[in-house]
Amino acid sequence: MALDHGYHVILEGIMHAARYRRMLTSLRDAHRGRTLFVYLDVSLPETLRRHEMRPQATQFTADNMRDWYAPHDVLGHDDEVVLPETTSMEEAILRIATTAALPLTGRDDDLLPATP
Repeated sequence: MALDHGYHVILEGIMHAARYRRMLTSLRDAHRGRTLFVYLDVSLPETLRRHEMRPQATQFTADNMRDWYAPHDVLGHDDEVVLPETTSMEEAILRIATTAALPLTGRDDDLLPATP
């Protein structure tokens, strides 16, 4: 498992708690290091507004998103970080990095070589 070899893993997406809580909890419990769950708590109107600015905006509709949307769909773990929709990207990065004790300097010494 990548986590057990010292890699940081970010799993991002629409993961409804009712469907994914058990799987995510199992991953956390099987991982011998620290695991951080972060939930961006964004209202449907704000979600739709942000989606309009994404390159993928034409890949699915607002009606699709209304069907998927589940308000405040947190996992419910005591240490889960919930960021309100007023959180800027910079604030989110700082909060996540600080809470996870990750450096903000970045590194590129383990990148694979670019292929043409």
